[in-house]
Amino acid sequence: MHIIISLTVSFLAVFGLVVIAFVGVWGAHLEWLFGVVIPYLAAITFFVGIVYRVIQWGKSPVPFRIPSTCGQQKTLPWIKRSYVDKLDNPFTTGGVVCRMILEVLCFRSLFRNTRLEFGDGKEIKYKSAKWLWLGAMAFHYTFLVVILRHLRFFTEPMPFFVKIIENVDGFFQFFLPTVYQSGLLLGAAVTFLLLRRIIDGKLRYISLPADYFPLFMILGLVTTGVLTRYVFKADVVSIKELTMGLVAFHPVIPEGISVIFYIHLFLVSVFFAYFPFSKLTHMAGVFLSPTRNVSNNTRVVRHINPWNYPVKVHTYEAYEDEFREKMKDAGLPVDKE
Repeated sequence: MHIIISLTVSFLAVFGLVVIAFVGVWGAHLEWLFGVVIPYLAAITFFVGIVYRVIQWGKSPVPFRIPSTCGQQKTLPWIKRSYVDKLDNPFTTGGVVCRMILEVLCFRSLFRNTRLEFGDGKEIKYKSAKWLWLGAMAFHYTFLVVILRHLRFFTEPMPFFVKIIENVDGFFQFFLPTVYQSGLLLGAAVTFLLLRRIIDGKLRYISLPADYFPLFMILGLVTTGVLTRYVFKADVVSIKELTMGLVAFHPVIPEGISVIFYIHLFLVSVFFAYFPFSKLTHMAGVFLSPTRNVSNNTRVVRHINPWNYPVKVHTYEAYEDEFREKMKDAGLPVDKE
């Protein structure tokens, strides 16, 4: 029952946002609100929220080393370690940097992940989870490509790498306007991640509306973006005039911009405003996670708790001096007669 409630609440929340934007622009003609005010508020909320979360994480104390690593840790000098051990279980800052690069760019931990299944009787099997890694890679990199492509609306002149990305992304051009593979792959990857949560019983049991809402939101972004580009054929010149006005802090609302674009822009704004308060902030949190960003050198370096303070202790010698006679009467052994 909770899966139905979670899916319904998440879907209706995104659908409600679409209705709000449609009614606000098409019915109430609040283009200035949805085209200028809300995007500015979303951008402020996004940057302030991210900075606040990062500062809070940075202030969190890390009293001991808790990196999640595999491989042989460095111990005695005559015990040799392989290059894989040096990368997977680093004890130097350089090793941590290399490990973080692979973690951020290649999702190395997810690639090595396995899923547990119960076989017949008490048999336990560990199977590969490469499909999850592939779906996550497709989702994150296509999302990155889509964001980089959209820089053409916010820059003048357009950066050279944006044109290169567009040419590569639209390599398989079979009609006009050019179909970008990144948008289609992003929709497919999000759909895969959503269906995985619905079909997998263990994931379905622990999933909440906060897990489904971002997926439905991204699906809404992809759908409205595809409709804006390929179906309703929005006025690109007017859209760039609006976006460049936002960037230059001289906002204008040009004529001829379709309602579907305002719906897309409103969903983008809500998504960015929601970002700092959701699980999506792992984008920034991965760099501040002590399970990732500290070296595993507990066998090489002696770590002292920085919060240790003088404690009055009662040694055994003092204890025996105090209770020696009573201990002897009770037949207990003593060090000193």
